[in-house]
Amino acid sequence: MINKTVLAAAVLSGFTLLIHVFGGGPEVHDPVLASTLSVELKAILSVIWHAITFVLLINSVALVVAAKSPALTKPIVIMVSSQYLAFAALFVFYGITHLGSVAPMPQWIIFSVLAAVGLTGYALQERHKRIISAA
Repeated sequence: MINKTVLAAAVLSGFTLLIHVFGGGPEVHDPVLASTLSVELKAILSVIWHAITFVLLINSVALVVAAKSPALTKPIVIMVSSQYLAFAALFVFYGITHLGSVAPMPQWIIFSVLAAVGLTGYALQERHKRIISAA
């Protein structure tokens, strides 16, 4: 049986990946490359940019696996949700401490939602297991 809530988290994660690549690339990565930063710093920032791309891709695939494999739902959802909550916390922290507001960097919202949807899917699966075993 597929965990539809965890699958929804996988779809949202995939959508976030697309936003990162097609929205964030031109808005963030391309201007960094066009800047007067040193070649070494541009290379480091490119590695970080593409590493996040791969993290989003791997997490999206992992959530699909978690949705299809009840035995793997807990460890995968906990790992991916922990990463996404850490990302959310970073956006909130740097938004507040460097920009005085979280408004300029709203990415914390999607990462919080992704974690919440994934964890909700896991919790619903556990609830369903308890109900089945009690019957």
